Amino acid sequence: MNIKADIPAARFHPIPSNPVPEGGRAGMFTTADGARLRYGVFPRLGAEHKGTVCLVPGRAEFIEKYFETIGDFQKRGFAVATFDLRGQGGSERLARDPLAGHVEDFDDYWTDLTSFHSQILLPDCPPPYFLVGHSTGGLVALLAAARDRIMFDRAFLSSPMIGLEGLPFGMTWTRRVLNVARFLGFGRMPLGRKEDRAMSADTFEGNPLTGDRARYMRGVETLAVAPELAVGAPTVSWIASALTAMEEVDAYGFPASLKIPVFIAAAACDRVVSTAATEMLGLRMRTGHHVVLPGARHELFMETDAIRAQLFAAFDAFVTEQSA
Repeated sequence: MNIKADIPAARFHPIPSNPVPEGGRAGMFTTADGARLRYGVFPRLGAEHKGTVCLVPGRAEFIEKYFETIGDFQKRGFAVATFDLRGQGGSERLARDPLAGHVEDFDDYWTDLTSFHSQILLPDCPPPYFLVGHSTGGLVALLAAARDRIMFDRAFLSSPMIGLEGLPFGMTWTRRVLNVARFLGFGRMPLGRKEDRAMSADTFEGNPLTGDRARYMRGVETLAVAPELAVGAPTVSWIASALTAMEEVDAYGFPASLKIPVFIAAAACDRVVSTAATEMLGLRMRTGHHVVLPGARHELFMETDAIRAQLFAAFDAFVTEQSA
């Protein structure tokens, strides 16, 4: 059962080094199961029209973190629509502790996406629709690509969470142990890794997210002015439900179930999700491609200019195939 909390009016939290992309507007919508989520819609820039990018962020992320990336898509002729997943950012929190990264079932994120698609994307944004997901959002996008062929034309994934590093017993046994803990009433207990530590000026060196200090510090400075956007370690229930979703993707027949073209970009130096698992899936896909970017850490859209240039070159080529 969700713990209802006061939801502030939807707004963005810009800082001087991270302004709101041109024309952006914030709002709130209610999902099919009653969760209140914050969203942002941003128009394309210039006369060229290529459709809309639907951006699904990673765990513990927030819209402001993607302002630069949204602007990059706008300059390419895309409108952008994005939202904060339930339990994080400016969306409704699901546990008594607002910092707990909690969800009962990973399919709740599917509800978030389908509700956003029907309520915001279809009525307010021009087609065609391109789904872009990072990390947790990448797993959500991958499941969407297997479940529906109508919602989106193509899916582009950045460091998707289809395997985790450092699990003590492997995916299946870790999930079983955590499900026992859920049964015993510990589902809302935070269970963090060192990779989940809070960002600060002191944590840049050796961080697993990005090699770009300026982009790392933008996130730190945004949370300093808007601490209500922060989320801490994931709960036992979050991890258990995420592992269930990852096992679905790991199944032998999953690649054949993909209904739209998929491109996966992985980070060679990722310490958050498993690049090896990403490569294995990429090699098995029939309707997509994958690439591993050398020297990159987990957050590809927040990486150095050189790595981001490679990422956007891959995106541009993948989307261009649409009209080839």
